[in-house]
Amino acid sequence: MEAIDAVITWVDGNDPEWQQSYAKATNRPILAKRYRDWGFLPYLFRGIEQYMPFINKVHLVVASESQVPNWINRNQVHIVLHKDIIPAAYLPTFNSTTIELFLHRIPTLSERFIYFNDDIFPIAPIPENTFFDGNKIVMHYAQHLFALGMYKQQTRQSDKYACWVAEVPQRCLFVRPQHTCTPMIKSVNELVIEKLSDVLPHLITPVRKNKNVNQYVFTDYHYYTNNVHCRRIPTKHCSMAVYSPEKIAQYILHPSKLLLCINDVEMSDAKQAEMRTKLLQAFASRLPQQSRFEK
Repeated sequence: MEAIDAVITWVDGNDPEWQQSYAKATNRPILAKRYRDWGFLPYLFRGIEQYMPFINKVHLVVASESQVPNWINRNQVHIVLHKDIIPAAYLPTFNSTTIELFLHRIPTLSERFIYFNDDIFPIAPIPENTFFDGNKIVMHYAQHLFALGMYKQQTRQSDKYACWVAEVPQRCLFVRPQHTCTPMIKSVNELVIEKLSDVLPHLITPVRKNKNVNQYVFTDYHYYTNNVHCRRIPTKHCSMAVYSPEKIAQYILHPSKLLLCINDVEMSDAKQAEMRTKLLQAFASRLPQQSRFEK
């Protein structure tokens, strides 16, 4: 089979240049839980190297050069700026749903790739067929009737437009793909975005809004065109609102799933410092070896 790439989207909310751009474009306060840097990113790269040896190339998508971490080895990581893939009419953007819609435009990207948010970490050896089985992606889906809150509104929007592109009737129930890293097929993403070209300007905004479509428009299209093996990608979700630092640290050290998603929440500075220290210690113990992606 042909190569599989990894695509990671990243934002450093502490970057003054980024902060200035955000303030100018949005006139709203920065949401700390969405943009702060916990220092975990190196361990995502280490996890890919150690547990996903089938990955060919890693692409790191950032807003600008000022966002590139100084420890990144550019000889091993392809740095992709927003302006390289996102049409100028939609820039600047601080909306992850916008970025997700244009990942397929990354130069040199392989036909098959896996999209990582920066809060999902490979934590144990992962077989290639966890994400792709034959010519199909692997994904688990839930079904919902009600769309309460922005996330569910965007999920329903994505389902609606996936049905439209796939030319199937929209149902009362809408599907929601599993929250994990996402297997994608470049040519499928291209097809979906091309078919949505006339409506995209009405669906894309600089910051998140209910009317946005997100990456689910691609996975939903696979679902409605019978191009998916519907099974769960083994992922553990740990919300910092529910799990103590000790419990998450123990899971990092002794995982029962292949991937770990750590969800940030609003918290005090003291709790954030404690959480950060304990999780960094656990990651350093689990993945002590510097990867080729680091200087």
